[in-house]
Amino acid sequence: MTTTDRHAGTTPGEKKIVFDWAGVLFRWHPETMLKREIPHIASDDAAAARWRHEIFQAYGGDWGEFDRGTVQAAELVQRIARRTGLPAADIQRVVDRVPHELQPIADTVRWLGELREQGRTLFFLSNMPEPYAAHLEREHAFIGWFAAGVISARVRHIKPEAGIFALAAERFGVADPGELVFLDDHLPNVESARSLGWNALQFFDAAQARADLASHGWA
Repeated sequence: MTTTDRHAGTTPGEKKIVFDWAGVLFRWHPETMLKREIPHIASDDAAAARWRHEIFQAYGGDWGEFDRGTVQAAELVQRIARRTGLPAADIQRVVDRVPHELQPIADTVRWLGELREQGRTLFFLSNMPEPYAAHLEREHAFIGWFAAGVISARVRHIKPEAGIFALAAERFGVADPGELVFLDDHLPNVESARSLGWNALQFFDAAQARADLASHGWA
């Protein structure tokens, strides 16, 4: 455990665990998806990385507003096509295929089930457009294992903004955010949560997250 991993001022002990979705509970490999869905554009690793940046904008810009729920899919396609010069049909294909890219990560789901059996309190906090969230909720019964959750498009806030963390803590019924430990693969979200008094760990895989929780005394 390094000083950058440790959240100052927290009390060791069992925490309520808050899971991100994409990259934590569900697979998210955008470059792989782009090479598969638009291979004539994302023809190799370098091209796929370039178009990942152009299309998703580090989940800010147009895509951030899609996550926030203030831009709908049809408008998003047109915005990205105008901004990048890519054909709208290619952008539409990417937008349509994202929820199918979001497949459960077996190790995380297995760990989630173990935590549930142990009686741990589980929440989720995800940047996610409404149609994608609704698709995942229909397809995956394990979403019902969470006591509560926040989807960005439903509350008009996105990570790493402070507002979504405050709203989440309120919805989770937690007065002291130090009772929570947040798992997210995107470091800016982890850093924002920490700055607001949450415990937070960057997620790489279930084994690492499980070990990090134990090393902090939060397991």
